[in-house]
Amino acid sequence: MISRYAESDDIQGLTQVLATLIPFALLWWAAIRLADISPWLVALPLPLIILLNVRAFGLMHECGHGSLFRSCRLNRATGFLLGVISGMPQYVWAQHHNYHHAHNGDWEKYRGPYATLSVDEYAALTPARQRMYRYKCSVLGAPLAGFVYLIFNPRLTWLRGSIGLLIHTIRRKFAAPALSLRAHAAAYRTRYWKSAREYRHMLWNNVALLSIWATMCRLCGTTQFFLIYVLSLSIAGGAGIVLFTVQHNFRHAYASDSEHWDHDTGAIEGTSFLVLPRWLNWCTVNIGYHHIHHLSASIPGYRLVACHEEYEHLFSRVTRVRLGEVLGALKCILWDRQAQQIISIAEYQQHA
Repeated sequence: MISRYAESDDIQGLTQVLATLIPFALLWWAAIRLADISPWLVALPLPLIILLNVRAFGLMHECGHGSLFRSCRLNRATGFLLGVISGMPQYVWAQHHNYHHAHNGDWEKYRGPYATLSVDEYAALTPARQRMYRYKCSVLGAPLAGFVYLIFNPRLTWLRGSIGLLIHTIRRKFAAPALSLRAHAAAYRTRYWKSAREYRHMLWNNVALLSIWATMCRLCGTTQFFLIYVLSLSIAGGAGIVLFTVQHNFRHAYASDSEHWDHDTGAIEGTSFLVLPRWLNWCTVNIGYHHIHHLSASIPGYRLVACHEEYEHLFSRVTRVRLGEVLGALKCILWDRQAQQIISIAEYQQHA
């Protein structure tokens, strides 16, 4: 299956990107023009901007796997550009995401964007903290989660880490002036990045993004720009988090400990097939075919549908989650260690 479908095509990859960025730019232009007339008119192009933001993030995700293009350079360059548009340092994000792929279904090592709690951890919370956890994992809390994930955290972690790096380098230079600034900086350790390459990607992503912010504020006004930007990216980020969550958190999803974990079982029984309309599959780069994506991340999104249709007989144990079942799947936010599966709040309350 992998040998047949894990073949990227540069022309097809470029077509995917242009079909996203051209309408994205036109819709932004329309939103700014409409905002000059009335802020309420921004609501007309906003849903499409949100959907294209989701698609841009999905294409960035493909670049991180090296699957959108055959060319490594094209994957790196396009991934960086889409990372700026998405507000996320692409290379750094890809390292964390690849960790998820390497441990999918091993819930001792990776528990998703919401850091899913075990039954015992949830039971130990106060009632107020339990309510906060349920809200954090709900669709109502998704736009706030999207704001934190795509707009707030990438800027904050870069600033905190950079300030820490500057203070460390200056202090060490005074203590050991014979050593170069580069040597002192190389000795700095932080939880915000794991290598100098990760920091460089964080730096240039933020420099490019903040430059775009400043340019757009000057061209169309600070209020107008951030009204469109914050709303569209926060809602798109929330939609992406919901999308990711229901692909791994659903009723009785495989959720093993490290001792009993198996990679392929995690892909088949710990990953859902999100059944979406064709237009929504386009907007999400076919990531609903997530079971195949976890069997092999080298299969590009534009080949996932054909791969699934040819090998559908192999995926009888894959859980189908339809669009109307997404809200129900979002209630499956507890890890039952004993049963080695994901359960809902309602199941937990029944057992309790």
